[in-house]
Formats: sequence, C-alpha cells, structure tokens
Amino acid sequence: MRESRVWAWLAGSLLLVGVAAYGDDGPLEYLERGADESVTLAQDIWQFAELGYLEERSSTRLQSYLESHGFEVRAGVAGIPTSFVASSGQGSPIITILAEFDALPGLSQDATPERNPLEEDAPGHACGHHLFGAASASAGVAIARWLEESEVSGTIRVYGTPAEEGGSGKVYLTRAGLFDDVDVVLHWHPGDRNDASPSSSTSNKSGRFTFKGIAAHAAAAPDRGRSALDGVEAMNYMVNMMREHVPADTRIHYVITDGGDAPNIVPESAQVYYYVRHPQVARVLTLFERVVTAARAGAMGTGTTMTYEVMHGNYPVLPNDRLARLVYDNLVSLGGLSYTQEETLFAEQIRKTLIGELLPLASAGEIQPFVFRQRMGSTDVGDVSWTVPTVGFGTATWVPGTPAHSWQAVASGGMSIGHKGMLLAARLLAVTAADLYQDQGIIDAATEEFHRRRGANFEYNSLLGDRDPPLDYRL
Repeated sequence: MRESRVWAWLAGSLLLVGVAAYGDDGPLEYLERGADESVTLAQDIWQFAELGYLEERSSTRLQSYLESHGFEVRAGVAGIPTSFVASSGQGSPIITILAEFDALPGLSQDATPERNPLEEDAPGHACGHHLFGAASASAGVAIARWLEESEVSGTIRVYGTPAEEGGSGKVYLTRAGLFDDVDVVLHWHPGDRNDASPSSSTSNKSGRFTFKGIAAHAAAAPDRGRSALDGVEAMNYMVNMMREHVPADTRIHYVITDGGDAPNIVPESAQVYYYVRHPQVARVLTLFERVVTAARAGAMGTGTTMTYEVMHGNYPVLPNDRLARLVYDNLVSLGGLSYTQEETLFAEQIRKTLIGELLPLASAGEIQPFVFRQRMGSTDVGDVSWTVPTVGFGTATWVPGTPAHSWQAVASGGMSIGHKGMLLAARLLAVTAADLYQDQGIIDAATEEFHRRRGANFEYNSLLGDRDPPLDYRL
C-alpha cells in the first residue's frame, strides 16, 4: 500500500477521533498534516539500518527533521556522538519523548512476506526502532506546534537515544543527569499488538569474557599449548550446570564470539559474550558474579588466563499505574488498526512462516486488557524509569504473532502495516502529552506513586559503573 493510502486512513481516523477530542487546534491536527513526512522519515531510517552507536545517518536525519520544525537540537550528549536532545517550548511541565533508531545485525530483509534479504548478513530493523524514532519525533513536532498556537505552558523534548540493543545508550544519558529536570517521560515500542498495560522488564547485565592461552601445533605439540577455547567451554559447561540452581525467572544466554583461528592450532585467544537477566537488580548482580566465578574457574582448570568487560547493564522498568491508565484510556479512545485487502493477504502470508501459538489476525484492531505484565526482555528505559515517572505502550506495527528480532518484523515494519502502527503510536503520544500539559494533577499523582514505588532510601547507581560508552561494541 502506498503512503497516500496511509494518509487517507489516518485522515479519516483523525476526523472521527482526534478533532472530536481536541478540537481544530488539537495536536492530532498537526500529525494529520505531517503523516506523509512521518512515513518518509521512518522509511529513510529503515533503509539506513545502522547498528548501535554507528547510527550517524539515522541520527542526523532525525535531528534535521526536528530542526526544520523549530526545535533546538544539542547533539553528542553524554559522550555519545549519535545522541541528541531536541527541545521546543518553554516553562513547566517538561515532558520528554524517547526516540530509538538502532538496528540489529544480520537481519536485513525486504518488505516482502517471504525471506528476502536486501543484503546478506547486513543489519535490519527487526525491533522496529525506525518506527520508534520517527513516531516519537513526529509526535514531538505536533505537540510543539500545539503548545505554541494554544499558548499552553510547557516544554517538549525529544531525546535521541542510540544503541538500545545491547549498548545501554539511555543509561549513559541517565547517568549524565539529562532526566533530572524532566517531569514525565513517554516512550513506546513496536510490537504485534496494541497494549498499554503497566509492565516491568528484567534487569540485565552483560559481559565479554576473554581467555588467553598458548598457541601450539594441535597434533605435533599439543602438550606445549594451552587452549583458550577450552577455557571458554569449561566456563560454559559450569554455567549450564548452574541453570538448575538459579531462580526460575532467571535468563542466561551466550554466544562464542571468538573460538580460535584453525583446528590445527591450539587457540591462543577465545571469547564468549554473556547476558544475565532477572526481574530484580540484586539478583542480577549476584547471578552475574556467579558467572564470573565460573569464568575464573574455567581459566584455572585449563591453564589459561581470563579478563572480562562489562558491556551493558539495565534496571527493570519501574511501572507507573497512574500514567499507564491515562495512556490506556487514550488508546481505547483512539482504537486499533484495520487492514486493507492487500495488507490482509500480506499478513496471512507472513503468518504461514511463523511457529507457535499466534494471536488472531483481528487482534490488530483490538486493545489488549489492562493488566500488569512482567516481560522477560530488558531495556535501558528501565534506568530512566527509576529517575523520572515514565510510561510506555506498544502498537501493532507487525503482523499479529510476529516475534521481535525476526525477519518478519523487518518486513512488516517496512510497509504500510508498520506505518499504520507507527502513526497510531504518534497519535497516542500526542494526546497523552496534551492531557499532561493541561492537568498538573495527573503529573502530581504519578510523581507521588513514583516516589512510593522507588522507596524513601533509593539511590540510583548504574550497573555499568563509571565505564565510558562502548562506542565500538558492534565493530
């Protein structure tokens, strides 16, 4: 479906919902006018498909879009070249919308319902962050125009947050104090359903474990060598035995990133990359130390040496029921999505490639029930949420049943199904921000809940410590 059809769908929806809710001067009016530009912005970033901390074109594109609409942009914040803070308006309250834009490695895919990489082994937007960044920026522009023309007091900011996928970009922004003066943070995420329930995530800490041994001829002089790969495998064996003796809601996963150079050479160097997850920060810290102990034992038992580098660490998301209820009510008012005949055919073809129990295709037009959800994934939004009242949601940018980090997510996100979900997200961000600007009582209630959930003695300490952003972690 062409962008013009998306425009027609959006325009009709706004006439029914947006103008009725906010009048001719509501923020949705500005989104309606800029829908084509929003889709083009998303598609440009979808085609760039840049990895974390390497998103130079994607970040520049978003910054240029915001600057062209009157935002003041400060680039390279928190020591990250591709991060930025874009601001418009003045006074309080200060509301920030998060914008992600990094892709994932090895998931290049055309916008077709069959596996068809645009470039073999190239990155792809399998988590929909091109839609994330474009919707957030578009909503920011609409809110800024509405604030100016309605003469409502307040500041809107859009934070360009790189490297969510394993780079913990938002943690460095949080650590740098960029959220200290913010009243509320809004964010969203692409998905296979429309859901604004309060939720949390798992805390996460990751590390690269590098083993060093002694090279030798693997046949002629194996006794003269010490295998770094043996150290990696010994560590992995012990960690895999550990799985029986950890809390049931723990997740531990790894990849061997370096296993040596050739079978007939005793590996002098080897490396394994671990993620450790649990809903509680204290548990993650304890579990990660057990993994480190296994690494040390693996080195000791194989006559090798081991060093490790903490790569990223995230807090779990701190839910806020007051803000979640506001977003949910607005999502119900806006409604879900409807597919054209062409989109339905695309979706049915995609669903033939999926496995497991799938949501009904019609669920794209529905709103999921309002219940607390404990999610097993992790996000650097977690650290933000322990610093300022934060709320998020998801919209159906992918065919129902599509898992994140899949080629099917890339395909849906590069065509009208993804665009529709993105535009719904932009609308929901805009109307929610408008409510907050006009009702300080909601912000006050959300802030009270935020402090109560954190606890009186809470003190934020990054799981990353004082390390610098790993700008080369994808190289």
